[in-house]
Formats: sequence, C-alpha cells, structure tokens
Amino acid sequence: MFESVPSPGTLENFGIFDVRKNFFDKTVIHSFSFICFAASLLLTLIICAVTIFRYVIKGDLYGYEEWVKLFAFWLYFMGAAIGAYNRTHVSADLVNAYLKKGKLKDFLVFLRWAVTVGVCLLFTWYGYKFFFFGYAGPLGTGIAIPKTTVWRIPFWTGYLAVFLGLVFMSFYFIRDLLISAGILVGRKKQ
Repeated sequence: MFESVPSPGTLENFGIFDVRKNFFDKTVIHSFSFICFAASLLLTLIICAVTIFRYVIKGDLYGYEEWVKLFAFWLYFMGAAIGAYNRTHVSADLVNAYLKKGKLKDFLVFLRWAVTVGVCLLFTWYGYKFFFFGYAGPLGTGIAIPKTTVWRIPFWTGYLAVFLGLVFMSFYFIRDLLISAGILVGRKKQ
C-alpha cells in the first residue's frame, strides 16, 4: 500500500521527507484510512436504511441526519488529510504544466505552497476555535455544551474531525513547503 509513488511537479521524496517509510505517517494514514472506510460503510448503511424505511415501509428514521453529518465530517476531513499526505488534492497547477524547469518555476511552486500553508494554518486556527466552542460551550466553562436535537450528540465530536483534518493537512503542506524551499535554494536536486 505504501510503495513509492512519484510526486507531481517538482516535489520529490527526499531523505527525511520520504514519508513512505515514516512510521508516524504510516500509523496516521492507516488510522485515517480505517476511519474513512468505517464512515463510508456507516453512511452507506444509514442511507440504505433510510431509503428502505421511507419507500418500502413508509416510515421515518427520525434524527438520522445527525449521524450522517457526523460521519460525513469524519470522512471528508480524514480524507482531506490523506490527500495532503499523498499530494493528491485537486489544484489548478498551471505552473507545472506550462513552465520549464528553472528558478522561476521553483519560485512559483514555493509561492504556491507558501500561500497554501498560510491559508491552511488560518483555517486550522478557526478549526481549533470551532472545536473549543463545541467542547467547552459558549461560555468556555463546559456548561451548556451544544448538542444535537434528537440524539444529543455533542457538537465537538464532529468539530474534532474538522480540527484534526486541518492540523494534519497543515503538517503535510508544511512538509511540501520545506521541500520546495530546499529545491528553490538549490539544496535539493529535482
């Protein structure tokens, strides 16, 4: 599962950044993959059950949306962290498509990663505030913790997925920024 895959653009796996052999990354990505698989399976089962109840039995599964939202948050943000690890996020990367190898291309790739890291760190901060609000409540005291209406699921369980996903996306984007910085200053060969 973790065989070496060439990276897109000018980013290559170098020494310390050879994430395919890193125990921490393997553990994290395996965990996130399991969470994504479980969330996908549960979402599929819930949607099938709702469909059967609604159209065959003519009943209703009251409050199922709360579980769907929770599992969807975990699926999306753990998948986003996996995408950051694998460098497979969707991007309109015209720099790699139209520019030849050289300092200009290296600089623009570095700039792209710098902007990506900046934006991701900003959203990570907001994700932390979002999670802390759900965990500690509106007053920050642990009183009146927001919960869902039907199943009384604390909101922080979904907010944690947002925060964790953004933390790991930031981590892997910073990795790519450091690699592109090494390429830009000429310490890493392409």
